[in-house]
Amino acid sequence: MFEDRDYKRTFFSAPQSVTSLVAAFLEPSITVAVFLGVSWLFDEPIVRSDLTLCLLIFALTFPGRNRFWDRPLNAAVDIFSSWLSLLFILLLCGYATRSLGLFKVEVILWWVLATPVLHWCAVFVSRAWLRQAASRPENRRTVVVVGAGALGVKVAHAFRTKGDIGLAFLGYFDDRADDRVDAEAAGSRLGSLKQVASYVREHGVNQVYITLPLGSQPRILELMEQIQGTTASIFFVPDVFGISIIQGRLQDMNGVPVVGLCETPFTGTNRLVKRLSDLVLACLILVLISPVLLVVAIGVKLSSPGPAIFRQRRNGLDGKEVIVYKFRSMRTQDNGPVVKQATKDDPRITPFGAFLRRTSLDELPQFINVLQGRMSIVGPRPHAVAHNEQYRQLIKAYMVRHKVKPGITGWAQIHGHRGETDTIEKMQARVEYDLEYLRNWSLGLDLQIIARTIKLVFFDRNAY
Repeated sequence: MFEDRDYKRTFFSAPQSVTSLVAAFLEPSITVAVFLGVSWLFDEPIVRSDLTLCLLIFALTFPGRNRFWDRPLNAAVDIFSSWLSLLFILLLCGYATRSLGLFKVEVILWWVLATPVLHWCAVFVSRAWLRQAASRPENRRTVVVVGAGALGVKVAHAFRTKGDIGLAFLGYFDDRADDRVDAEAAGSRLGSLKQVASYVREHGVNQVYITLPLGSQPRILELMEQIQGTTASIFFVPDVFGISIIQGRLQDMNGVPVVGLCETPFTGTNRLVKRLSDLVLACLILVLISPVLLVVAIGVKLSSPGPAIFRQRRNGLDGKEVIVYKFRSMRTQDNGPVVKQATKDDPRITPFGAFLRRTSLDELPQFINVLQGRMSIVGPRPHAVAHNEQYRQLIKAYMVRHKVKPGITGWAQIHGHRGETDTIEKMQARVEYDLEYLRNWSLGLDLQIIARTIKLVFFDRNAY
């Protein structure tokens, strides 16, 4: 399920670079422009507080997400959830700085209602224009795939499902008999490898994708020499989809092309954005919840003997051990080489601890870990060191989730993977969602996860 989507994103990212640049500025620009426009309609002068709000909005929404290729309904849902997340952050900032009264209610109300509608209209109009532009004969590019195996079919499927980018798939070339190629590709074969170059010349094919295994290197070299006698662009698709690709990218290292298969998304400016957002949000949240922290700490001390804060050993960034804080919810404190997971009706859990787990209040001290730099607000949930040693041998790519700092909440948790993981299948599902988060990270996704987590705190009863 995840590999097909990652494949399309990886191989279609370059043609969309211009639209991605437009999308990066379109969303924040529309948000700011609507606010200024509504202020003008209500004859409100633009003062320093308005300009400060505009700068904050632009910072929180840049870069905008590229929704031009999403279905209209999916784009609408994504815009609505991201907009709610942004409003929540702005509300927290306004409450913390006591600046909510600086803005006229009518202006804010119309801005809140009009902005997501205009976002969706911009996406819908842009998508229609791009589809129309891609359908023009001068923009259509024909494509053939060399190799009629599973990987070749995956490439062809990506072309067919992304027909609005102007690529027309013609068929496959392969030397093998029909009973040895993928059944889906057997009826779309155009010829053997020796016929590729002539077919490309005669039909003016624009792009050739080679999906042969690396064991066919001599044939690949010979084929590429023949195709280079045409004007077609040549792409080699390495068969690396047996592993979990995380932030796959092509890099240049002093003139040597290097294909990155597994890398953290938090490098360069992304690392700075992630850390700044963690610091700002953690500070705001700790200020707001400080009375709750005090009340819970007193409740833990009164509920059973022992410290209010439980310090757990967890694996953090790059697998290094870190100390994570939680409010103690059990009478015992397992933190050694063998750690038994909490289960429903676990006798070790105190009545007050059960309430803390059900409401996720036991996780609140981890915002201090965020300030320390040990954790992020959003990321894969940290597991006990003993559990990591167990699951790293049982689940493929389990340790890849440690390419980033562990989080207080995550993509897996908002999809129902909270609480006990008493089977390999449950842990496998949690890991798959964690890897999906690493492949698709953005600041908007983090805000969406935070907003949905708040909802789960009040309505979900899966944790214990």
